[in-house]
Amino acid sequence: MPINVTMPALSPTMEEGNLAKWLVKEGDNVSAGDVIAEIETDKATMEVEAVDEGTVAKILIDAGTEGVKVNEVIAILAEEGEDAASISAPSNGKSAPVDTSDNPAKKESNPAADEKPEPTSTPTTQSEKPAAQGERIFASPLARRMAKQNGVDISSVTGSGPHGRIIKRDVEGLSGSPAKSDAGEAAKPTKMPVSSMADDDVLKLYKEGNYEVLPHDSMRKVIATRLTESSQTIPVYYLTVDCELDALLELRKSVNSSAPVGEDDKPAYRVSVNDFIIKAMALALRDVPMANASWTSGARIIHKHCDVGVAVAIPDGLLTPIIRNAEEKTLSVISLEMKDMAGRARDKKLLPEEYQGGSTAVSNLGMFGVSDFTSIINPPHASILSVGAGEEKAVVRDGAIAIANIMTVTFAYDHRVIDGALGAQLAGAFKNYIEKPMAMLV
Repeated sequence: MPINVTMPALSPTMEEGNLAKWLVKEGDNVSAGDVIAEIETDKATMEVEAVDEGTVAKILIDAGTEGVKVNEVIAILAEEGEDAASISAPSNGKSAPVDTSDNPAKKESNPAADEKPEPTSTPTTQSEKPAAQGERIFASPLARRMAKQNGVDISSVTGSGPHGRIIKRDVEGLSGSPAKSDAGEAAKPTKMPVSSMADDDVLKLYKEGNYEVLPHDSMRKVIATRLTESSQTIPVYYLTVDCELDALLELRKSVNSSAPVGEDDKPAYRVSVNDFIIKAMALALRDVPMANASWTSGARIIHKHCDVGVAVAIPDGLLTPIIRNAEEKTLSVISLEMKDMAGRARDKKLLPEEYQGGSTAVSNLGMFGVSDFTSIINPPHASILSVGAGEEKAVVRDGAIAIANIMTVTFAYDHRVIDGALGAQLAGAFKNYIEKPMAMLV
């Protein structure tokens, strides 16, 4: 019996993804474990493996299709001895026939499959009133959204996707004329808040040709959604602390100069100031365990280990790989892990478990010359540390003015989890490790 290949959930929070590339074509034979496609999520590009063996009978979702729902049927395999050409695509909300007699997993319904049209040899144009005539409009979620934004009647669009499905390219460039009320013109854009304007109303504020429209990718949408939710739901407060860096800079120099040299004449590691900051944050959370927590509606989660996320800038986005059990790791191990994960983050090759979870995060803009700033907490974290540049400043020691390297750091705390005194205790513990860094080595 035919075997459905569905859009996998590559992480617990994944609801949809982009089918970036097919690595097989119709007629190819595949075995369990063969990589058949690449899926893009908001954070990474992942390979999809076949879980059964057979012949690729039908590919239902084109490469490059965005917004494919988890569990939607993307292809059909024919088992040995079956005629692949005779297998029909799912239609009328039902998946392709499967043998469920001895496979309970295949008995589950697949609501996403109702997006699949009747088999047809050529793209079809949907009728003006499909519901009245008992017909359905088969379009990807992205195509529907683009049509709505552009005022296009989706039922008038000819689909060029598999079996007449309306996809992104069919709607791109189209514009419609939504029905106007008796009042005539739409409200002038200057009379509504920019945040609530439709896309077309915003564009009217600018001269055509003086801008470029850059559509949101899935990463940008997720960043916007999560940080908007954070700013609207978390009661946040900030604590700022100045830390003297001179002892840490001297220790860093000593640690790096003593690194063993490999056969390629390169040191085995090179510890950065940021590696010290990660270690100091982890040890401070270990020393103040009630601050190493996350919020849920029913309880606080007190973490047993200090998993520190580190913000890494990637082209037009941000990823936060996590150093797990950072309180137990040496500076050299933290340095090597961070170098590896930062590189893979920029290539969008991190696994979901490498950037999901954690109990806090560090965002360092010191290398850009930023003196101090604040960051938005990324749930389920209850804190985030913003690190500014180290700068030479005048300080008073024993009644005399001296010069010291000062680094300004700002803690953002979720007040539901970390009260003011607790937050100050954590900030003090961090400052102590930074100014007395030898404590991080013992």
